[in-house]
Amino acid sequence: MTGGAGEGRISGEDLLIARLFEPIARHPGALGLKDDAAVLAPPPGHDLVLTKDALVAGVHFFPDDPPASVARKALRVNLSDLAAKGAEPLGILLAIAIPADMPAEALEAFAQALGADAYAHGAPLLGGDTVRTPGPLTISITALGAVPAGTIVKRASAPPGQAIVVTGTIGDGALGLCLRREPGRPGFAALDSAGREFLADRYLHPRPRLALAGALRRFASAAMDVSDGLAGDLAKMLAASGVGGEIEAERVPLSPAARAAIAAEPALLVAALTGGDDYEILAVMPDHNLDAFAATATAAGIGTTVIGRTFAGEGLLVRDREGAPMDLGAGSFSHF
Repeated sequence: MTGGAGEGRISGEDLLIARLFEPIARHPGALGLKDDAAVLAPPPGHDLVLTKDALVAGVHFFPDDPPASVARKALRVNLSDLAAKGAEPLGILLAIAIPADMPAEALEAFAQALGADAYAHGAPLLGGDTVRTPGPLTISITALGAVPAGTIVKRASAPPGQAIVVTGTIGDGALGLCLRREPGRPGFAALDSAGREFLADRYLHPRPRLALAGALRRFASAAMDVSDGLAGDLAKMLAASGVGGEIEAERVPLSPAARAAIAAEPALLVAALTGGDDYEILAVMPDHNLDAFAATATAAGIGTTVIGRTFAGEGLLVRDREGAPMDLGAGSFSHF
C-alpha cells in the first residue's frame, strides 16, 4: 500500500497512507506499508482460502451511510465468505478509490473503523492501494484465511438426503434495505422505533459467523453465505452440487422485527426470502450432525434452523404454509 513518490519526494498518497493506514496495519507482515507487497506465512499444514468483494456507493451502500459503517460492511462481507468455507482469517488487502469531494474526516472515520473491526475479527490490514476517482467511493477488500489442509467446506458438495440449515435470522438485511428505500410502506409503519432500528442496523452491519468455522468443517457437507438472497443462493448451491432441494417458507427463521413487518404486509415475505445482505450461513449436513452443530452454535450465541432437505434430482421447491409451491421470481439479487 505504497504511493508513487518521485526521487526524494513524499507524495500526497504516501502522506495519506502514513496518516490513516499505517497506524492500523499492525501485523509485521505488512512491513509498515512501506513496501510494494506484504509477506505472510500460512500456518503449517493449512490451505489458503482467498476471497474478494467490492462495494460501490449507490450500489452496495447509500452514499450518505456513515463511513465507519461502510468500513465495517466492506470488511465483514468478506469475512462472511471465509466463515462459510470453514476458514480462520489471516489478513486483508484494501483497495480504495476515493472521490475528490470525500471529506478528510470521513476518510479518517473509515480508516479508524476498519482498523478496529479488523483487529476485533483477527483480520489485520496487510496492504493494498489508494487511488483518486471521479466516480463514487469504491472499496475492494481481499480477505485471506486458512483451513487445515483438505478441509475447506465447498459449495458444490451437497449430497441428496441431507438437512438444509441456516444460521441466525433471514431477511433482516433485505428488509433493512427496503426500509431505507420505502420507509412509508405498511409493513414498516407497523414497527416501533426499535424494530426499524434493528432492521436498519442489520443492513448496515453484517455479522460474519466466524465462530462457526470449525463446526462447519466438522459437521457440514457443503456451505455458503447468504449474500444475494436465501432462495437464490440455495438454488446456486443445489445446482453446483447436482442435487435438488425443498424448503418450507414457514420454517425460515425470522426476527421479531421481520415477522411483524411481514404480518402487516405479507408481500414483504418474498423480499425476505430473495433479498440480499443476510450474510448468514446456509449449510447442508447429515441428520446425525444436527444436534452437535446446533450445540456449538448455541454456545456461540447463534441460532440454527433446519428449513428443508436435499433430494436426488434438480431444482429448488419453496412451499408456503399450505404446502403449495411459491413463485419467487428471479429468487435473488443479481448485478447483471
